[in-house]
Amino acid sequence: MTMIETHHAPLFPPISGRLVATIVIAGLAADITWEFWARAITPLLVGGALEPAALVQSVFGFQNRLAGEIIHAIVGIIFYPIGYLFIARPLQRMIVPRLPLFLTGLGFGTGLWIFALYVMAHLIAGLPAFLGFIPLTWASLVGHWLFGLVVAYVVWFRER
Repeated sequence: MTMIETHHAPLFPPISGRLVATIVIAGLAADITWEFWARAITPLLVGGALEPAALVQSVFGFQNRLAGEIIHAIVGIIFYPIGYLFIARPLQRMIVPRLPLFLTGLGFGTGLWIFALYVMAHLIAGLPAFLGFIPLTWASLVGHWLFGLVVAYVVWFRER
């Protein structure tokens, strides 16, 4: 197996209708993967599902669970892929241009996990940092790795 490298590509993607489609496709594929991991696999491993909508509720003080689900879905489908294309991947290309795509995706997922469980959950919602490193913390890390990998590979595939 060969590793996919990203060192010969421009720093930022050209703005186009195809880019918008890539963002949505990558976001949908990654969000579906995340949701399957969070709601179907994680309960089998740790006894409970990952509940990102509950975190959104804690951060914003919502009582409405549906609002939390919608916000989480929009962030995952639209804003996180934009963050990959315009922040994470350009940083990777500047700092470690020969980093394989697989590791770029894992790094992106790790960054999302830190953002979710340290910045949002701890610094903003006041929960213990990384939820005190309970089993759900590690399930969340794997879920964010899967999300990051799916975004990275869908973007790569669409840009070929």
